Amino acid sequence: MSKEMTKSIAPDTSARQAILDRINTMNVDAPPLPDVDDSRVIDFEEPVAKFLDMLSLVGGEAHLVDEQSDVRPILDGIEVFRDATRIVSLAPNSIEGTVDASAVDDPHLLSTVDWTIARGEFMVAENGSIWIDGETLPHRVLIFIAQYLAIVVPKSEIVSNMHQAYQRLEDFRGRYGIFVSGPSKTADIEQSLVLGAHGCRQLQVFIVEKM
Repeated sequence: MSKEMTKSIAPDTSARQAILDRINTMNVDAPPLPDVDDSRVIDFEEPVAKFLDMLSLVGGEAHLVDEQSDVRPILDGIEVFRDATRIVSLAPNSIEGTVDASAVDDPHLLSTVDWTIARGEFMVAENGSIWIDGETLPHRVLIFIAQYLAIVVPKSEIVSNMHQAYQRLEDFRGRYGIFVSGPSKTADIEQSLVLGAHGCRQLQVFIVEKM
């Protein structure tokens, strides 16, 4: 194929970039968020128990432990962890990793990571989710690219509902973060549930009494 033909079929990104640049400079007046009547939103008497139920419902598995040192023995009892060789640990007080993700420049090189051990900031009881602060991630993809994911989170850091959760997010304003709940799942094909299609195949959550 000639250079002229190659040039003619190559995508022209200048127009797209011009559109994106205009969008970034636009100020949109958004209506204010409605005031939430706290007396009308759900507030669980036993939020940890509710969290355990909801996490189980979405396919995750939780472990109540006293200290971070209790995490490793439980993981050692899981076959896919015992066989793992490439482990990224962002919670070194719980477990040591074998891959230093902060020394990796190209996140594509993390595609062979077996486990990511992440730190959670707080839990949400009503949907079994955990908020992970992006500042703890050398690469954002670590949450999604690993075959398996474990999250270590303090037991004391829990809210009942997403209204309270978004109030907590004021502490992380302007920073990337993500709510994680259960392993990756899809049922688009013949309504058959498949785990791990778009992310981790298994989620282990360690709720630590004393962090």
